[in-house]
Amino acid sequence: MAAAREGLPEGRYGRSADERADRKLKIVGAVLGAGLLGVIAWSGIHYVTKTEVSGLLVRSKAVSDDSVQAVVEIRKEKDAAGVCTLRSLGSDGSEVARKDVTFDRPEEHYTELVTLRTTGHAAATELEGCRAATRG
Repeated sequence: MAAAREGLPEGRYGRSADERADRKLKIVGAVLGAGLLGVIAWSGIHYVTKTEVSGLLVRSKAVSDDSVQAVVEIRKEKDAAGVCTLRSLGSDGSEVARKDVTFDRPEEHYTELVTLRTTGHAAATELEGCRAATRG
């Protein structure tokens, strides 16, 4: 029977250089990964905080064939003014109302009831978006 090897001769197959290279690669990878996460976090925070006015359509209801009431929740800076665009769609998908609503109350967070006059019965109402009002 063949004799079993007990191990490699010491110093013949050195691994110290490979281990140092692996450690350096791990450190460089960790630093680059942390940097990338930092850039992503900064970009996300910058995107969220630069939006001065945001709105949310809480609910809407067609009160007649020619009007819709919508409740809009507004978040903005205390003294800023914002404009939100609402639109209503008929049952066939055509636009029956569109309105730009200015919100300029000196509050940061509030809800407001908005009435839209429509050209036909509205099946759905949506908030297209909000932006800071231009002062002129």
